[in-house]
Amino acid sequence: MNWETYVKEFDTILKSENPSSPYDDADYLDYTKLNNARLKRWLKTAVLSDETKSTLDAIKEPQEWVLITEPWCGDAAHIAPIVYLMSNLNNHIKLTIQLRDTNSEIDKYLTNGGKSIPILIVRDKSGKDIFHFSPRPKNAQELFNALKEKNASFEEQKEAVQVFYNNDKAVSIQNEIVAKIRE
Repeated sequence: MNWETYVKEFDTILKSENPSSPYDDADYLDYTKLNNARLKRWLKTAVLSDETKSTLDAIKEPQEWVLITEPWCGDAAHIAPIVYLMSNLNNHIKLTIQLRDTNSEIDKYLTNGGKSIPILIVRDKSGKDIFHFSPRPKNAQELFNALKEKNASFEEQKEAVQVFYNNDKAVSIQNEIVAKIRE
């Protein structure tokens, strides 16, 4: 699906009187509402760095960017809009979205054996993987791992990672993707 269809997916879920699984669970529906607001906020407020712009401008061959995600995913609410904005900087980049739980390529990109999302897969014009990025920036992952190690509650983990993304202003996401592009 394209970006516009993905964004409409949020509205479809949120306006449904009887949403399908997993959105029939109140927690998932709440995550989706919150993530929809976060996604829209990032689209309005995110600032792409000059380094990001110049790196993406230097891409001269077609690339396909595949983003595997789901509307309920908290990390995706922060990462997907940045990936979308980055992909719009160069006409050689075509972004497609795959929903993790609906015929995606997730099984080829497991994180420590799990189906962690979001995952950005960048491919060259022949369809060969150049790199993939997942599921969150390194420093956010380190924070998450430290919280898990100290048996922090799910709520504590969510809140700490949310604070990280807000304070980071999408810098880490951009820096890590730019570094992989430059490799």
